This record gives sequence, structure tokens and C-alpha cells, in this order.
Amino acid sequence: MALVLDQDDTYSWPCSIELPVDNGKYEKHSFKCVFKRLKQSRIKELLDLVAKGDVTDQEVCTEVLAGWSGIEDKDGKEVRFTKAALKQLIEVPLIATEIGTAYFKSITGAKRKN
Repeated sequence: MALVLDQDDTYSWPCSIELPVDNGKYEKHSFKCVFKRLKQSRIKELLDLVAKGDVTDQEVCTEVLAGWSGIEDKDGKEVRFTKAALKQLIEVPLIATEIGTAYFKSITGAKRKN
């Protein structure tokens, strides 16, 4: 397959997280993130900021996340991607870290260090 120079502005990528539940157990949740396709120069800046601790996981998510699928409310209805919903999502412990990890893995092929 030939490389297309003018790629879409976003791409879908799987994300999963294990969240704590009762009795010392974890429950695995999977969903898809729609990530923005940032320019290489901005990716380098973000990686440098992360390495220095100058950017939070929530800030990374706000910059790179353009949508999602597979996220539901307590009644099982799909939650639409909005700024308010994103803000709510990244306040859930562990979520922003896992989304950031999924993003950096998608562009580097390896997990980032916190």
C-alpha cells in the first residue's frame, strides 16, 4: 500500500483501562479514542513537556483527543464527545493517564514514562 501524504486529521485507536471495583478487584473497560494527527514538531514538544513534567495528563488529553466511541453513561447510553464530557472523563482517576499512554503508544510504538 502506498503512503498517502495528505492524511486525515484524525484516527481511531483502541484504549483500555482497568478501574478499581469492590473487594480489591479491577474491571477492564475498552473504548476507542479518536486522536488528532498532530505535526511531528508538536509531538516532539509534547514529549519534551511530558518528560520534564511540565504538562499534565489532562492537558495532553485535551490537546490530542478529538472524539471517542464506546463510552456510556450509567443508563447505557452512548456519551457524545463534547468539551464538557471530555472534562468530566479526564477527572476520573487513571483515565487521562491511560488515554495519554494510548496516544503516545500510537505515535511512537512504545509506552511513555510517567
